[in-house]
Amino acid sequence: MPEYEFQDVYVPRGVSRSATRRLLTDHAEYGHWELDRLRLYPDGSRRVRLRRRIIRQVRASW
Repeated sequence: MPEYEFQDVYVPRGVSRSATRRLLTDHAEYGHWELDRLRLYPDGSRRVRLRRRIIRQVRASW
């Protein structure tokens, strides 16, 4: 089972959809994050949960 780390991002209601998309694209492209969950609230604000896989290195024994 893969392990993930999570990051929560809050986007206030005044931010446009295109600006939100640009923000999430930057996180995905440069930070290797992927979208886990997006919650759109009635006032227009968004709470986004991003995740990325934790890759653990195993020591090689000689």
